[in-house]
Amino acid sequence: MLIKILIGCAVIVVGLVAIVATRPAEFRVTRRTTIAAPAQAVFAQVNDFHKWEAWNPWARIDPTMTRTYEGARAGSGAVYTWAGNNEVGAGRMTLIESRPNDLIRVRLDFLKPFRSTSIAEFTFTPEGDHTVVTWSMSGRNNFIAKAVHLVIHMGKMIGGNFEKGLASMKAAVEG
Repeated sequence: MLIKILIGCAVIVVGLVAIVATRPAEFRVTRRTTIAAPAQAVFAQVNDFHKWEAWNPWARIDPTMTRTYEGARAGSGAVYTWAGNNEVGAGRMTLIESRPNDLIRVRLDFLKPFRSTSIAEFTFTPEGDHTVVTWSMSGRNNFIAKAVHLVIHMGKMIGGNFEKGLASMKAAVEG
């Protein structure tokens, strides 16, 4: 009887490992909104990490998190580091590409609660006197991340915060 239970457990473990292994190795989460302002005004909110406080959804989750700024004041080479509670963790953002009123690309190095690296992109598309802002994040899933994403969907986990951040950005720019 014990052998049958052990074999059954082994089959379950092998099955779970196989399911996790077949999960996508890459992820991408994208959200967008339209802001009643020219691309230049919206771009300025993202290109300077100091201005993120007005709309950064994670700053609202942990208002006591520590923040430091390094490198360039804005644009390529600007660096923002943070350390907060378990929900916001700790990490470093480096602005790696800045094309005025068009694209901003940020490298995110997460240190806590787990180590990973992702790329965030913001695009700014003029539509008359409005701007469509698209915020996306992409990266690679290691085995542990694939297992976690069986239970917690990345789009729901990150996407909700992107939506809150975009709504706050809209209020900051339009207000």
